[in-house]
Amino acid sequence: MSERSNHRRPEAFRLDDPRVTVRDADDGGSRLAHGTIQITPDPDPSLVPVALEEAVLAPKRRSWWGTAFWGAVGGLVLLGTGLGVAHLIEDLFARSEGLGWFGALLALVALLALVVIIGREAFGLVRLATIEKLHARAAEVIVSDNRADADSIVRELVKLAHQNPRLAKARATLRSHADDIIDGADMVRLAERELMAPLDAEARRLVSVAAQRVSIVTAISPRALIDVAFVLAAALRLVRQLALLYGGRPGALGMIRLMRHTIAHLAITGGVAASDSLIQQMLGHGVAAKLSHRLGEGILNGLLTARLGLAAIDVTRPLPFNALPRPVLGDLAKDLLRKRDEET
Repeated sequence: MSERSNHRRPEAFRLDDPRVTVRDADDGGSRLAHGTIQITPDPDPSLVPVALEEAVLAPKRRSWWGTAFWGAVGGLVLLGTGLGVAHLIEDLFARSEGLGWFGALLALVALLALVVIIGREAFGLVRLATIEKLHARAAEVIVSDNRADADSIVRELVKLAHQNPRLAKARATLRSHADDIIDGADMVRLAERELMAPLDAEARRLVSVAAQRVSIVTAISPRALIDVAFVLAAALRLVRQLALLYGGRPGALGMIRLMRHTIAHLAITGGVAASDSLIQQMLGHGVAAKLSHRLGEGILNGLLTARLGLAAIDVTRPLPFNALPRPVLGDLAKDLLRKRDEET
């Protein structure tokens, strides 16, 4: 015999029916008479306890002891270097007045060169920071649609691109639309179409050429150490070319910063390894059947270089991709495979 259900069958009744009784859900002490209809109201949402979110702990401030240590060490190194140079010049003067003046001249030239190098590094870092801020501000303007902020961004973009002759027509076009009635977001999109379109085409060409070069060299090189050295040099060169293309002037410190941001972007977007779609493209082109193991590794290295280049474009581009399509790895992979098919 099946077990009887405890649920009542549907039944219609009136609220003023004397058989209707309103009881709380937790009131189960007394039994109801036969035929009595019990109604249990839903609890008031305002009285339901709300789970509080865990308090977000503020990040711990960096200890100033580390900063003080490295600052003191740097100061001691500079003092030691300065005293060593001073003693050297004194010894040169003791031997010969001509040698002393020659040593002093060399020290002055070295100091002047150091000041110029520091200035260039500082200028490069400021330029990269300006591009990053422009990128973030443009993304905010696209959402807020603020025309005043858009005009400010366009002016800074034109100033950033004033030394690029290929963007002369684009700069003139943007100046002609300065007084037009255009929404802020549309103004940023117009600037992207006019200024970024030729630069994006050149950036795609640079990435494609670098990927093909890496693919060829790593396919024919006899040593893995040569592969690693060439891929590293090609990656640094590609990131620097893209930064210069979009208006950056990175020095040594700027390149370290760019490479760190590019690798972080790769980690966030999951571009460390080749995706399944790329492997399917390779298999679809018959690469596995046509090429040797070394050539297949060369193509994968080229694809990874292309992925690094696409991440570098996102990092060095002063505007986010909105009006123009973002270059995808599939298109570069088709170019690479087409080039490989022509060679084989």
